[in-house]
Amino acid sequence: MPIRIVAGLGNPGRGYAATRHNAGFWFASKLGGKLGATFSHEAKFAGDVARAGALRLIMPTTFMNESGRAVAALARFYGVLPAEILVVHDELDLKPGEARLKQGGGHAGHNGLRDIDACLGSADFWRLRLGIGHPRDGDTPEREVIGYVLKPPPPAERDAIDAAIDRALALWPDIAAGNMELAMQSLHARPRDPGSADR
Repeated sequence: MPIRIVAGLGNPGRGYAATRHNAGFWFASKLGGKLGATFSHEAKFAGDVARAGALRLIMPTTFMNESGRAVAALARFYGVLPAEILVVHDELDLKPGEARLKQGGGHAGHNGLRDIDACLGSADFWRLRLGIGHPRDGDTPEREVIGYVLKPPPPAERDAIDAAIDRALALWPDIAAGNMELAMQSLHARPRDPGSADR
């Protein structure tokens, strides 16, 4: 089933632009540039929206915990099914430089996913999970996680995240067409640490 909506998640405003929580925005912006699509604010969808043929990209202008309002409004207006939506978001459980595709599942405490699930009434949408790493191994108090995701990554980690975004963008034709198995095989086959074999 082809993808008809790509929702990049993040928080609006310059103060959040470089923070880890905005990795979904970074992807959506790059995809828009790749497709020659220009974002403009559309109040009825509570987001910045771009169009490339039958595909619509959205970056919600609500805060992260209200992302579902924008995604659901766009989906309902154009009659898009959850399985035709790709949500791109930061992922604590993956290291910077890792990226994974999956359909459905839980929200794992991610407030953007939680709200999208609630507003769509379904968890059947696709997710592109962009690794940002975890503030430390093991259990972490929520306040530490919040502080971590709302800070910019150091340059080496940002470079790794950008590289993961570029790998996913290279697979965009398969993702767009709904050839998810092919896309996942290519994306997931990459080693977590390309230099690990030398150590």
